[in-house]
Amino acid sequence: MLKNKEIELSSGCTENLGCPVTTAMDVIGGKWKVIILYHLRDNTLRFGELRKRIPKITQKMLTQQLRELEADHLVARKVYAEVPPRVEYTSTPIADELRPIMDMLCAWSERHKERLRSAGQ
Repeated sequence: MLKNKEIELSSGCTENLGCPVTTAMDVIGGKWKVIILYHLRDNTLRFGELRKRIPKITQKMLTQQLRELEADHLVARKVYAEVPPRVEYTSTPIADELRPIMDMLCAWSERHKERLRSAGQ
């Protein structure tokens, strides 16, 4: 049986309508988006540079993820009228708001890796 607080907390997310976690995951969820945003922190990178920094992502997936991040206003894409065309990606101020969250994820990850090492895994 759920306690009153649990019912209160979960009731807003039962249908995923208006659930803030669902909204956030719709924008930054998946395997690659946070990793892309991490690499774009304080950096302007070309597509090829992102591919080198994230070697396990396919070209198709990187393109798709960048388009989605751009549509959600987390990444800005700048095309230069050159031959061959040069395209650069930067994080937007909206994405920069995620910096404290990414910092906390990095810190948690380091602590978790240390716990696993200490446990002999």
